[in-house]
Amino acid sequence: MTPPRARRDALLAAVFSSAVLVACSGGSGQSTEELPNTNPESGDTSYSGPAPENEDVQNYKRYIWDNLAAENRCGSCHIEGNQSPRFVRSDDINLAHGEGRELVNLSAPEESRLVTKVASGHNCWLASADACAEIITNYIEDWASAAGSEASTITLTPPTEREVGASKSFPASSGSFATTVYPLLEQYCASCHSEDAETAQQPYFASSDIDQAYEASKARMDLDNPENSRFVVRLGSDFHNCWGDCSENADTMAAAIRNFADGISLTEVDPNWVISKALYLTDGVVSSGGGRIENNAIALYEFKSGSGTTAYDTSGLNPAIDLSLSGDVEWLGSWGIQLAGGKAQAATATSKRLFDTLSGTGEYTIEAWVAPANVVQEGPARIVSYSGGNDIRNFTLGQAMYNYTFQNRNDASTDANGMPALITEDMAERVQATLQHVVATFDPINGRRLYVNGEFTGDADPAEPGLLSTWDDTFALALGSEVSNEHQWQGSIRLLAIHSRALTQDDILTNYEAGVGQKYLLLFKVEEETGVPQGYVMFEVQQYDNHGYLFSEPKFITLEDGVTPDGIEIEGMRIGINGREAVVGQAWANLDTTVTAVEYDPASGQKLSPLGTIITLEKGPTSDEFFLTFERLGNEEFVRVEATPAAPAMPADLTPQPRIGIRRFEQIHGALSAATGVSRAHPAVMDTWEKVKQQLPVESDVRGFLAAQQMGITQLAVKYCSTLVDDEAARANYFPGFNFSATANDAFSTDTKRAQIIDPLLENLLGRPITWPAAMGGHTAQLASAPDESTVREELNSLIDKMTACGGSCGADRTTTTVKATCAAAMGSAMILIH
Repeated sequence: MTPPRARRDALLAAVFSSAVLVACSGGSGQSTEELPNTNPESGDTSYSGPAPENEDVQNYKRYIWDNLAAENRCGSCHIEGNQSPRFVRSDDINLAHGEGRELVNLSAPEESRLVTKVASGHNCWLASADACAEIITNYIEDWASAAGSEASTITLTPPTEREVGASKSFPASSGSFATTVYPLLEQYCASCHSEDAETAQQPYFASSDIDQAYEASKARMDLDNPENSRFVVRLGSDFHNCWGDCSENADTMAAAIRNFADGISLTEVDPNWVISKALYLTDGVVSSGGGRIENNAIALYEFKSGSGTTAYDTSGLNPAIDLSLSGDVEWLGSWGIQLAGGKAQAATATSKRLFDTLSGTGEYTIEAWVAPANVVQEGPARIVSYSGGNDIRNFTLGQAMYNYTFQNRNDASTDANGMPALITEDMAERVQATLQHVVATFDPINGRRLYVNGEFTGDADPAEPGLLSTWDDTFALALGSEVSNEHQWQGSIRLLAIHSRALTQDDILTNYEAGVGQKYLLLFKVEEETGVPQGYVMFEVQQYDNHGYLFSEPKFITLEDGVTPDGIEIEGMRIGINGREAVVGQAWANLDTTVTAVEYDPASGQKLSPLGTIITLEKGPTSDEFFLTFERLGNEEFVRVEATPAAPAMPADLTPQPRIGIRRFEQIHGALSAATGVSRAHPAVMDTWEKVKQQLPVESDVRGFLAAQQMGITQLAVKYCSTLVDDEAARANYFPGFNFSATANDAFSTDTKRAQIIDPLLENLLGRPITWPAAMGGHTAQLASAPDESTVREELNSLIDKMTACGGSCGADRTTTTVKATCAAAMGSAMILIH
């Protein structure tokens, strides 16, 4: 079934009405919700020692010393005469470089001693040690880039060899959970971790809905080792929300989880299966290789913290534009946040850095990895907005059903609301409810551009490019809604970067291909079955969201130098999890391929399939045990006997269904726009649309059609036709040759003159040329499913007769009225309604 077309009307109805209010405004509109600046600028740091001896020392100063020498970073300890290593000493940058160089790995910045030390909790200036570590990693990456260092290539190493073990899996029913673990959660955690709580906090593992609580609790219970469960650790080690003695409370929780786990039987692996060795996700080789273009990123959100109420800006610039989370916002284990009515907003004081930088460069890029929750969001719903209220902004990236929208305020051709907006073309349906890389760029030469998944959408900016000199420095950056909490957007944001220049097509494609999130290369050992030394089937795997893993790009590879596998047959490969094959997601069940010496690449192995799949998360990324099963692997074979499916029930007799349907409200709107050539964004049309859209059909079933709905269609058709005829240029193009200045008696005096009005209407409504002879490439055949052309023509001629029956005294004003009436009669007919 074709999904409903995206409707610009919902977007433009809101923004055009507001544009009238703010078209000449330069003020701040609605007041921005004030948030505190939780990350002030670093203390003033100056250097007056000897000059850098070489370029590398200069780069060290620029990227490391300048960022870490402040007293609220590392400058209170690691300086001359104080704690060693003195890598931010202020007396001699060359000596500081000598000591700091030993703490940095330019080839693998994340492995640098500076990073790992802070990641362990040492002197982090934020509430999250991971955020501090990420910021320092970015500093080192910038230094490495300036130094011309190349990131290290991924080195594959043999994982720990592990046999597939018997495992416990969560039962489908929440019944046992309800009588063991849930009572503790309900009693002691519902004041926060329930959707009914005054200060509701995700996850809702104490929800009044037992099934929702069960789903949220699974990843926080370790069935094999209850004492390692997150619920237990939070009480016993983190002292979180204890209701008495924390140690005793942790023991009580562990006992409840053990009681629950004891009622679950072990899942034994079928001894007849041909299987690989087993792996946990953390056994994989990290393959998040970076490679992104970020050297001009002035705000960067990778959402790696995974908890808390702050999403940190890890660009490393000061002041950091950190985001405060409020409302229904949930952290994703795959790095990201899920917005379901909540928002993430920065303080106006720190957001000002966007104004200071971008109004100076005159160009910028908004880059986001997003997964819209659905394609029915209107408004537009705000994904990323730097604004002061519903009607005034510097920029906004939004969603209006199947369309991405981009508003930007410039001094040349937009109002204070960034209107007219750049909107992706309806038929392209760029917005999809899946993970997408969305980029919006602006510069004073090319204006606004939108890119989706590395591809320029091709949509032309309706506004002329200009400068950003009219921007307002009192606005705030917000994700997921307007700063006023309206126009909420639902979905997940996995990464957001704001760059101080307009990225090129190549840069955007590079960042798209770099992907998002933490990825692992899982090496499933199959040496015994294939006879290939150090032989593995390798997958790229990442936690896709809080509910599943993404498996992709399976390859066969050996880590043994000098070995080239040949003739290895692989058939019927499936993913196993926790002792059994996954119920859904078996994308390679029909795989039938052979690893050959010709196709095998010693460096990268041999690709087995281009497919990917989602496997359901059960226990969590540290506890789920994966393995592979095969119907044939090398010389080993497992004959799978498929269960006989149950006989399908006899289908019930349905009531007779109509052979035709009707267009729904948004389709009628779009069809009238296409048939008349009048934009749905025209203010006159929008005004009528807002009044009648609730009156139009919402279902395609013709049996539900009402007379009141026809009245709504007629009103909308009249407005479209009036708008067309009142525009002299548009009507001349639509009705070429017709004399609108003639009296009605003269203008419609012959069949030829009437055809100048009727023929264009029928051509646009029937979707075929009326006058072209077949020999010239057209066709004139009457379609069986279309209205009879001669009958329609007769009805329209009859209407013209009635409109001009004024005894020879009809003036030119009656001419335009007659054209409007003829157009409205055609456009409001079944030719528009029937679909």
